[in-house]
Amino acid sequence: MTPEFLARDAALVAVDLLGAYLTVRGAGGRIVETEAYAPDDPASHSFRGPGARNATMFGQPGRAYVYLSYGIHLCLNVVCAPGHAVLIRAIEPTKGLDLMAARRGTHDPRKLCSGPGRIGQALGLTLADDGAVFGQGGFDLLPGPAPAAILTGPRIGISRAAAVPWRFGVEGSACLSRRFQLAEHSAAGGPGALGRATLEKRPGGASARHEGGGEE
Repeated sequence: MTPEFLARDAALVAVDLLGAYLTVRGAGGRIVETEAYAPDDPASHSFRGPGARNATMFGQPGRAYVYLSYGIHLCLNVVCAPGHAVLIRAIEPTKGLDLMAARRGTHDPRKLCSGPGRIGQALGLTLADDGAVFGQGGFDLLPGPAPAAILTGPRIGISRAAAVPWRFGVEGSACLSRRFQLAEHSAAGGPGALGRATLEKRPGGASARHEGGGEE
């Protein structure tokens, strides 16, 4: 995916990334869940403007914004327009399965990359990966078939702008970090009406503290 394609509002890119293939140094898979964060969004790291920690969010589109959440988990975001980023919340693993299983301590594909913290561990991310360019150095982001249907709902683990329905998922995926309930369905390729959804924790899913692109 080109920087020009990604240089848009995060809420648009977050939908268009569903179904795309993301790999880091040979491990990864199909993106099935995302969240959008924008500079006018009180839940976003970019809300108060650029700084040392979030500088990548205000840089070139098509880079990886990687940061440590709660001092524990590394989260991966795709930088879009200045101050906009898309948090990768869940991936259906397709490449580097043995490597990811060794890092995660499980061979269950539903537990390899279902949640931002799990993704960071499975892909072997480090803080040195912040600012990495997709398409270079082992970071790849390639188009894939658009989902037949997309689910929308509020983002997870935030207290500000908590009702904004900027969480998106591929309907029917077994690798979502949490279920969408009463969510609106939209045609593939667009966010539709972005209706609210009530979220229910998926058994064995990632903790709500493992969020990224947004507040802590």
